[in-house]
Amino acid sequence: MATGRLQHVLPAPVIVESGAVLPRVTVAYQTWGTLAPGGDNAVLVCHALTGSADVSDWWGALIGPEGALDPSRDFVVCSNVLGSCYGTTGPGAPEWDAVFGAHPEAPAVTVRDVVHVQRQLLDALGVRRLRLVIGGSMGGMQALEWALLYPDLVETIAVLAAPAVHAPWAVALAETQRQAIFADAEWPHGRAARGLATARMMGMISYRSAKAFEARFAAGRDDAAQPTVTRWLHRHGERLVGRFDARAYVTLTHVLDSHDVGRGRGGVAAALARLEQPALVVGIDTDMLYLPDEMRALAEGLPNGELCWLTSPHGHDAFLIEQDRVLRAVREFRAATARG
Repeated sequence: MATGRLQHVLPAPVIVESGAVLPRVTVAYQTWGTLAPGGDNAVLVCHALTGSADVSDWWGALIGPEGALDPSRDFVVCSNVLGSCYGTTGPGAPEWDAVFGAHPEAPAVTVRDVVHVQRQLLDALGVRRLRLVIGGSMGGMQALEWALLYPDLVETIAVLAAPAVHAPWAVALAETQRQAIFADAEWPHGRAARGLATARMMGMISYRSAKAFEARFAAGRDDAAQPTVTRWLHRHGERLVGRFDARAYVTLTHVLDSHDVGRGRGGVAAALARLEQPALVVGIDTDMLYLPDEMRALAEGLPNGELCWLTSPHGHDAFLIEQDRVLRAVREFRAATARG
């Protein structure tokens, strides 16, 4: 059973990669299971762009007695990332706004900053070893950085639908979404609801595939009673406006753009060659955001990388939609890499 949302205030200021200092950082998190006396049975789950610390809300099939993450043996932790709006310090918090401004348009924090904050939370919880760090999309980027920044703590990683670098194609998509928010008449003084909804609509196009759109919405061309793609897009935009903050969305798309495992490490190939933990890489054959070639290159660059293909019509979001298949892949990977 989950603990429900908890919060931890870090004991010291956080210095981010840019050199800016956040004097106070609160981290929202949830846990499942019990930490072993040696602190060595932890699993860290890292969420995607607009996710929260409640894994059961977006990846629930993975946690449970029949799941890939079993609270009877695993101490599962998920924290809301730095810069988000689900309880961890981010835009709107006085301590954040005092450093980065109330309406940030420039990059503030990076994937590595997110991971360093997570590390401080896990230290406070008594975690001394991570059996697995797992995440999809932005969560997969965090998993890669965990293995590189803290190799002595991490035994294995699972990277789903996340490349080694946020490539120009993906950066371009993120920038157009930010510009939709900035073009809203309410930005920077209001919620920028229309801009955020439009950004989400752009994102949803990249999260699915042409096959998925055709299968779901083709009938709507001839039958007015059938669902249409325009209604579907607007509904997703409205839902995000109801639960997320435009400033946090801008911040976290910049976090995505910061992702480059080779930055400061002699390039991507050199960085991946250092990552010796067993690594499950899950690519999606119809992913239009992080392309199959990128996922193949990531797996081939890892000394102990295992590439698993998720064949699905759903595109990038298949790592969330095809949960039973993801569960099986992760469970098999964990069985094959289990200690002793």
